[in-house]
Amino acid sequence: MNAPPPVTRRRVLQIIATASGLALAGGARGALTAPASVAHTWRGVALGARASITICHQDAGNARRLLRHCVAEVRRLEDVLSLYRRGSAITQLNRRGFIDHPPPDLVHVLSLARSYGEVTRGAFDPTVQPLWTLYASHFARPTARAGGPDERSIEKTRAMVDYRNMSVATRRIDFSRLGMAITLNGIAQGYITDRVSDLLRNEGFDDVLVDLGEIRGLGRRADGRPWTVGIKDPITPARTMDKLTIENQAVATSAGSTTHFDRDGRYHHLFDPGTGTSSRRYRAITVVAPNATTADALSTAFASMGVPDVKMVLTQYPSATARLTARSGEVTTLSL
Repeated sequence: MNAPPPVTRRRVLQIIATASGLALAGGARGALTAPASVAHTWRGVALGARASITICHQDAGNARRLLRHCVAEVRRLEDVLSLYRRGSAITQLNRRGFIDHPPPDLVHVLSLARSYGEVTRGAFDPTVQPLWTLYASHFARPTARAGGPDERSIEKTRAMVDYRNMSVATRRIDFSRLGMAITLNGIAQGYITDRVSDLLRNEGFDDVLVDLGEIRGLGRRADGRPWTVGIKDPITPARTMDKLTIENQAVATSAGSTTHFDRDGRYHHLFDPGTGTSSRRYRAITVVAPNATTADALSTAFASMGVPDVKMVLTQYPSATARLTARSGEVTTLSL
């Protein structure tokens, strides 16, 4: 199965005032004789969306070197996990139905995906890609029925959706049913964000903001203040619904309106694996967690889960917070 047609992904999270280029006077966070810390930022595109990596450090040369290293790591992981690259490991798996000697990152991410599938009782399922293909193909036709694919087509496609019918091992990954395919768009951004964040932390960089589709902030900004993330209204992107400050935390938001198939936005990429249709429970779901992989996967899963089920899942992630914005605009915040 080929990669999906190109789709412009509208971002819901925005970084507010990264203080790029601002020096931190020595007295703000340490002795007056401490070297000034400056924000160094790379901006580009990763996994089909705008991306940035900011490092706050006094050594500009070392910061630029690490930024180049980070970008190389992002590109390497895109070659494994991206549906937007024809030759990536995931597109090979989808095309053949199996892959021998898969890259370790693919094995690891799919193993994580299965664990999130278990804890959410199937609400997180990376094998929903056939549903994407069904809806994309349906609405690409000039005579497409406004009500979406017919029930028979949905049921036939839904039979291919079940992460338990995927075998994941270091020597081979394969599907047990013909026509199965995966998407990692509900976890790959978070995973790559964590890999880059951990790379920088391991190099001794403690004040970092990584935005690769999901956002993770380590330490603080160059001016000593916490990182600030804005949540845009997915219906009216010019309006910021809320602002969050994060320190050694990650934020992910899922909203159906950011990627939809029809003109009215009723049919979008956040599928309920149990019904084969787009979930319409919430306007947006934001999760704050210690790492971006968890925030990414849970925000995707929660899109098709009711409040009681979200509460149940959060008992497994005591450091996570979920912010559920109903279609009416009412916000419910859940945490332990």
